[in-house]
This record gives sequence, structure tokens and C-alpha cells, in this order.
Amino acid sequence: MGIKALIIKARGTNRDFDAADALKLAGAESDIVPLNLLRSGEKKWQDYQMLIVPGGFSYADALGAGKLLALDMTSYFSEEVKRFVESGKPVLGICNGFQALVKSGILPGFKTEAGTAAATLSFNKSGHFECRWVHLLPVSQMCVWTRGIEQVITCPVAHGEGNFIPADSKAAYMLRENDQIAFVYAGADGLPARGKYPLNPNGSAMDVAGICNPQGNVLGLMPHPENHIFPQQHPRWTRGDKNGSGLGLFLNGVRYAGEL
Repeated sequence: MGIKALIIKARGTNRDFDAADALKLAGAESDIVPLNLLRSGEKKWQDYQMLIVPGGFSYADALGAGKLLALDMTSYFSEEVKRFVESGKPVLGICNGFQALVKSGILPGFKTEAGTAAATLSFNKSGHFECRWVHLLPVSQMCVWTRGIEQVITCPVAHGEGNFIPADSKAAYMLRENDQIAFVYAGADGLPARGKYPLNPNGSAMDVAGICNPQGNVLGLMPHPENHIFPQQHPRWTRGDKNGSGLGLFLNGVRYAGEL
């Protein structure tokens, strides 16, 4: 039996078909499933080996980006999501999906000593929506999605609330110590952005572009690797610049799902 991915769809989600295209190229089937079909039981979580929470503006980002989708995940589907994550199945949240994973507490997967959220995603330091191409340096070898990827990934960002902020210095330390920082923003030379704008487009602490949970099966990131899976998607492809595909990320996820 082939690998089948569940791509959840809320009102306002708009990168679901892009994620499906990436999964198809990586060798997996996928279903784009509106949340009401999961609530009714017409579609069942246990029928899938992967979970994708795609980008967009779920519920029009009311109450904050990804907040209402996070409430869905922690209220209607708390047990299903918990089982999915704890079983070790690969989970990927992109942009709005990353925001939902963070605001639901699924990422970073631990809390502060006071029992509060260990991180959040807030408004870009630039004060406006950022839509540009960036370079991502994979740094975690523990994360199943990034393991073995050595090349810099080039792909777009499109968000207004992508500024990753750890709750305190201990949370930042734990992310580094646990190898949970999956991607950092970088320059074309592959060196970390070191906070320089626009290489780091939102001002994220430690140049964080994506993190994983302590087990390494759940990845969230603000940029859109699903929007650079074909060479002609690169903004300079007509000039021969075709490097930095995001497809390897999806190949890793599908390969890992097949090993479970």
C-alpha cells in the first residue's frame, strides 16, 4: 500500500493544492479534506500516514494568525492529533500551518517551567507583510524532514506574522540543545543571516525559519518549500539558476512514513 497524506483544509487555506503537488512528486497520494468531513467521521485520521497543515489564511487569521485553526486542533481533534503525533507519523505545518502548530502547543512540544507556551510567532519586525524569496539552511539532523539535506533551499515567504520568539532564554537553549531548530534563514552563500534584513525577513530570534518537536517527526516552518518543486518556479530559472529545490523535504517525509 502506498503512502497517503491527509491535507487538512480550513476556510481560507490556499496552499493545499501546492502541497498535494509536492507530495505527488515525492511519491505519495494525498486527500485535501475539509475539517467538517473529519468532524462528521466521513474521513478518518487513522487512514493516513502523513499529516500536512498547509499555508493560507485559515479563518481569515481572526484572533491572530493560525489561532482558530489551533483551537480546532486542540478541541475538536485533540485526541486524534495527539495519537497522530505520538505514533511518530510525519507532520508538516507550513506558514499558517506552522502558526497553528505553535499556537496549539504541538510545537515546540514543551512548555516553560511556569507551564506557559515556550514560543510564539508574532508580527514581522519590518511592520508589514513580507513576500520575497529566501534561502533556508537545514541545521537539524534529528528532524526526519531535514535529515540528510545538505543544500540550501530557496523558496518564497508570504506572511505578516512570522517572527519566531522563544518565551525565554531557557526555551531558546532547549531548542538548540535538543536539535529542534530545523531551518535558519541564510544568505545565498549558505551562511546564517545573523538577523540581517531581508535575509531574515521577519526578525526571528536565532534566524529561526522552522522548528521540529523533540521526537523529530513534526516540522513547522514559515517559508513555502512546496512552491519550489519545479525548476521553472525559481525566479531566475531563465538565467540558469535552478538550485535550491524544496522537493527533498517532501521526499524525506514520504520515505520516513514508508519506514514506519
